[in-house]
Amino acid sequence: MYAEIESISERGGVLGAMESMYQRGKIQEESITYEQLKDSGELPIIGVNTFLGPDGSPIETAKDVMRSTEEEKIFQIRSLEVFSRVNEERHDEALDDLRQTALAGGNIFASLMEAVKSCSLGQISAALYEVGGQYRRNM
Repeated sequence: MYAEIESISERGGVLGAMESMYQRGKIQEESITYEQLKDSGELPIIGVNTFLGPDGSPIETAKDVMRSTEEEKIFQIRSLEVFSRVNEERHDEALDDLRQTALAGGNIFASLMEAVKSCSLGQISAALYEVGGQYRRNM
C-alpha cells in the first residue's frame, strides 16, 4: 500500500498519475491478473469456476467446457428456423416498436417483452445495435 502511494507521489500526485495514465495501467494489470487467477482456478468463484457437488457440499472445479453435440446444434438451428417462420408476420412490427421506444429514450422493457414473443435474440440485438451502437472496449 505504501509503495503504491510512493509511486503516485513520484508521478506528481494524483493529477500527475492521471495525466500519465498510471491508474488506468494499474487497473488493467490487476484485471488481467484477476482473470488469469479465475481462469486457472487459483481464485475459486462459486458458480463461475467452482460448483457445489451433487450432495451440496464438496466443491468441484470445472475442468472442461461443456460442448453441445452435433444433434443438439442442429435441433437448435431447426427450432430457430421454425420460430422465425411462424412469427414472420409479427417480428417486423415488434422490432420497429422496440427501435422507436429506444430512440425516444423510453423504458424499453414492455417493448422488449413483446419482442421476445416473436423475435430471436439476434434480431433484437441487431435492432438495438442499430439504434444505440455497439460497445467496443478500447485496449
